[in-house]
Amino acid sequence: MPVAKARKLQQKRGWAFATCVALVKPPLLAFTKRRWIDGHKLPETGGCVVVSNHISHVDPFTFAHFIYDNGRLPRFLAKNEVFHVPVGGRIVKNAGQIPVYRLSADAANAFSAAVAAVDEGECVVVYPEGTITRDPDLWPMTGKTGAARIALTTGAPVIPIAQWGANDILAPYAKKPKLLPRKTITMKAGDPVDLEDLQGQPLTPEVLRVATDRIMDALTALLDDIREGDPPTTRFDPRKAGVREIGNPHEQARRRQRNRTGRDT
Repeated sequence: MPVAKARKLQQKRGWAFATCVALVKPPLLAFTKRRWIDGHKLPETGGCVVVSNHISHVDPFTFAHFIYDNGRLPRFLAKNEVFHVPVGGRIVKNAGQIPVYRLSADAANAFSAAVAAVDEGECVVVYPEGTITRDPDLWPMTGKTGAARIALTTGAPVIPIAQWGANDILAPYAKKPKLLPRKTITMKAGDPVDLEDLQGQPLTPEVLRVATDRIMDALTALLDDIREGDPPTTRFDPRKAGVREIGNPHEQARRRQRNRTGRDT
C-alpha cells in the first residue's frame, strides 16, 4: 500500500496557524508514528470538502496533521464551545475555523460560512457523523447531511479520508491519554465521492440522503482497508438505538441506570 509523501504548504499560515503548528506538531511527532496513504488525492489548491470518520477527541489534531503535511490548511467545522475557551478560542477563531451550533436554530450559520470558505478556495473539513461515532466497534455511523449540502451547493469535490489510531491514544470519552508506547496513526485518502448525477437537482431530503449515504459508504470502505474487523452490514443509527446525538453516551447510560435503580427502591 503506497505511503504518501508530505507536500509543501503553498498558503500563508498567519499567526494563528503558525501558533497551532508550533504547539501541536512537536508532541504529535514525539508521541505518534504516521502512516499517511494517498495524500496526493487531496487537491493541492481550490475549494474542497474533506470528510472523515470521528473516533476520538484527539483525532482533530492528528487529522489536521495529515492535511497540513499534504499542503493544505484545514478549516474545521468545530462545535461552538471550542471558540469560548480562553486564549485557545481566539486562536481557533483567527485560524479560520468555523463554529457549529449543534442542535440549535443557529446551525444554518455554519453552513453559510462553510459555503463561503469553499467558494474562497479553502479546504473545509466536516465530520459527517457530527460527533464521535456511537458504533460499538467504532465504525462510521449514520451521517448528517451537512457535508453533502455544502458540496452540492458549491460544486466542490468531496474527498473522503479514513483515520484510525487516535482512539488508541484516547478512547472515546476517556479522560486519560495513553501516550506510550507511541501509537501509529493511519490516514487513507480516497477518490472524490461521485455526486455528479445529483448536481443541479433541488436539495430535497431524498437527494441529500443519497449523497450522504455515498459519503459514508466511501469512508467505511476506506476504513475497512486500514483497520482490522469487518464493518457492520447495517450502519449504526443513534436515533433508532435511543442514544442522544451529543454528549457522553456512557454517562447517559449510567444516568438512566441510576434513575431506574432509584425508582425501584
